[in-house]
Amino acid sequence: MPNTQQSAKARRKGPRPRHVPQRTCVACREQTAKRTLTRIVRTPEGSVVIDPTGKMNGRGAYLCERRACWEKGLSKGLLARALNVELTTTTIEELRRYASALPDEGAEDTE
Repeated sequence: MPNTQQSAKARRKGPRPRHVPQRTCVACREQTAKRTLTRIVRTPEGSVVIDPTGKMNGRGAYLCERRACWEKGLSKGLLARALNVELTTTTIEELRRYASALPDEGAEDTE
């Protein structure tokens, strides 16, 4: 009886496909590559900041690079729930300021 694992390995040719981490936008629930989303992190000290590197310590949540997702995440409390923190008005204003520079296009109906 042939070893099926060995046979499968023998049939596989070429390099193994590279693993691409997937994350979900907390607003539209669309799953996509981690690099295409923006990570917002609640640091161990309790502050909420945008994490451009995606590697900061703390609890993270992801949002699409669409203004509609940011508005939905902030207005409906989805971001606060994902980060398990109550967002201050100052933090919300800082995040809205960042979101105002994001594009509108590609924003499907997220309601």
